[in-house]
Order: sequence, then structure tokens, then C-alpha cells
Amino acid sequence: MDISNLQSLALPEEKKAWFVHDRFGMFVHWGLYALPARHEWVKSREELDDADYQKYFDHFDPDLYDPSEWARRAKAAGMKYVVLTTKHHEGFCLWDTKATDFKVTNTPYGRDLLGPFVDAFRAEGLRIGFYYSLIDWHHPDFTVDPRHPQRNHPDALKINEGRDMHRYAAFMREQVRELLTEFGQIDIMWFDFSYPQWKLGELVGKGHQDWESEKLVRLVRELAPDIIINNRLDLAGLQPDIVTPEQYMPRARPLRDGRQVVWEACHTLSGSWGYHRDEDTWKSTEQLVQMLVGTVAMGGNLLMNVGPTARGTLDDRAIAALAAYEEWMALHERSIVGCTQSDFTAPADCRLTQNGDRLYIHLFNWPYRHLHFDALAGKVEYAQFLHDGSEVTWLRPSANTLWANTQFPVSEDQMTFVLPVRRPQIVVPVIEVKLKAGSTSGIQD
Repeated sequence: MDISNLQSLALPEEKKAWFVHDRFGMFVHWGLYALPARHEWVKSREELDDADYQKYFDHFDPDLYDPSEWARRAKAAGMKYVVLTTKHHEGFCLWDTKATDFKVTNTPYGRDLLGPFVDAFRAEGLRIGFYYSLIDWHHPDFTVDPRHPQRNHPDALKINEGRDMHRYAAFMREQVRELLTEFGQIDIMWFDFSYPQWKLGELVGKGHQDWESEKLVRLVRELAPDIIINNRLDLAGLQPDIVTPEQYMPRARPLRDGRQVVWEACHTLSGSWGYHRDEDTWKSTEQLVQMLVGTVAMGGNLLMNVGPTARGTLDDRAIAALAAYEEWMALHERSIVGCTQSDFTAPADCRLTQNGDRLYIHLFNWPYRHLHFDALAGKVEYAQFLHDGSEVTWLRPSANTLWANTQFPVSEDQMTFVLPVRRPQIVVPVIEVKLKAGSTSGIQD
């Protein structure tokens, strides 16, 4: 495949301004795997063939599906965009595609799921993203590889005889054309994923040559010139619109060729993307909020996932997690939305976000009375807690006296905020600092 001149397909930075501003999105993993309820990779993990998996197709009937409720909860949680798995690795499609019969309209449910989803989230003001799996364990032309359910079948190589990845790549383009022409403006195309480095005996993983990625990107750009495309198509010659670390919190803002990139961390509320009835590593409220803050403090977005049940509901654990975001974001949204990484170095146990002359200090660990932040000396006009607007004072320098009973003088180049002894009843308290003119210190956009 010719991958020359790929950089012309990259989206200009100004077209991504809305994404960088919005910062927080909802990921939704939903498919037939909600019925076994033991991980979205169940077909591969348990090496199920199509006949084994057919029972989930035959019994898929999400009779309680109400996308308007999902959308309301996403908006209340402070999420500004959504990405839905239109087709995951199992190959099952949530819309009435003309390219395959393995689709929702042929299940007992019998109706399109995608159109109502798009309408509901748009009605709440969220932008729309489509996840589309490059992998398809159901398609007859998708060759058996190291992650395919039939990878350990004694006749795996024989199964591949007659399968044609060129036909499969054409099938993908046909489906992507449907997705980008039948549901109005789509803002994100989230492809998943490439793995050319994986090997198992004579079986090898798949990359850009298998997906015919250049043709796919060119089609997407033709149909949706302003859409954001992620970085999982194995196109080394193309600067991705966004970089998407998964289930990982970087130690610093990701770079590519020494330059900052637009990036989005994708995470789960628990340890599974799809609905997993018995999985029990659900994150605490503190973890959830700190992950959002920590991501924005490194100039990134957070895409947090929910996995609806087979009946089309969000279970009580997912609802509680979204409610935790709702409670915190109701008071602290302006420390997230529109903010980015600050050029100031955060004090210990704190994270910083900034929006112009507004600096936000997120306190992950509550200190006793004093927060030292000398880099702000002489630069603060006013400070307050964001949750209630109450003033936060600081020790003033004095040339002739010690400050109260501290026995330490406060100099002009020192800054110490005075905090209440007891932590406010907020999972992550935030101090909003109004900086003096000329003190913004180079926000890292």
C-alpha cells in the first residue's frame, strides 16, 4: 500500500478546538457480549465458534433500552460527547446495515438501535462519535489470527484458505460509508485496533495493509472532512488527530517527535468494557474524579466507559459512578471544561488546570492548614474555594514581624494559602485562583 502524502489527511489543529475544550466524554460498549455478561472479549477468551455464539444473537432483546435516559445521565455527569461501539470485535452491528445480516434488526429486538441513540444524545447537546472495530470474528473473509477465537483450532490455517482480507477491507469501507452518511454529522471516528506485532505459530496479527487503512482514511475524509480520527489504524506516516492511551494514566503529557499531541485517555468504571455481571474492581468516587482531573492537568481528555446490560439499562454500579461525577462536576465543571495543562508546577499532592487567568488547584490530599505555592508569590489577585465561593486567604509578607506564632518570616517570594483544618465535604476540593494581569505563565495548550 502506498502511504505517501498521508500527512495531508491530518486534521488541522483548529478543527479539534471543540474536542480540546470539552475534555470529558462517555464511551459506550454494547453488543451481544452483554448477554454472557463476562467480558466483551468472551468469544475470543473462551474460543467460541459462530455456532456457540449464535444463542446470544437469537436472544438479544433489550426491551428496556432508553437512550434518552443514558443521554440525560451523561449530560448530568458533565460529559460533552459520546462514542458508541457501532460494531465491536464480535462483528455484531447496532444498525440496519446492508452489508451483513449479523445485525440488530435480525434479532428478536428487530429495530435499529443507532438512530435513536444518536437522536437522544444530540437532543442533550452532546457531540456524536462512532467506534468501529477493525476486527470482525464473524465475517467469513476475516482471517484467523493470534487473537481470533479459532486461533488454536487444529485446522486454523486451513480455515483461512479462501478467506480474502481485500474483500473484508471493502466490506469495512461500505459500512463506514453507511455510518457517515445515514446519521447526520458525526464528530469522531474511533477505529479499534491494529496488532501487526502479535504472532502465534504461523498466525500473524493485522495492520494497515490488512485494513487498507489509507483508503479507509481517505474515504472518511471525503465523507466527513472535519471529523476526528483516532490513532489505531497503524499508519506511521500520518500524524493522528488524537492519541488514545487505554487503561493507562501517563506520567506526563504524551509527545510525538518531541511535540505535544492532542490526546484522550479511555478508561472503564470497572475492569471490563462490556457489561460484566461478576467483575468487582469498580473504581471509588475519589479515583474517578482524580482520573478526570489528572488527565486534564496533563492537557488531555477523558473518555469514561459504561457497559449497558442485555436489557438495555445501566446497572446500579454504573449509575452510582455517573452520579459521583454529576455531584462533583455540578460545582467544579469550570476547572475541567475549557481548561488545560498549566505551566506552573503543582505543589505536592495537587494537580493544576488553567483557563486563561484562572488557575485551579485540585487538592488530592488535604494538608494541615497551609498550602505552600511559592511560584504564585505576587501573582494572585484573589482566591476562593470553587464549591462554595468562600475566600481562601494567604499569609502576607512583613518586613518587621514574624507571622503570628509560626516563628517563620514570610518573604515577598513566598506564597502560603491558609486552609481550614477540616477538609470540606468534597471528594477533591478545588481552589480557584484569579491571577493578576500578566501572571498566566504560559498555559500549555
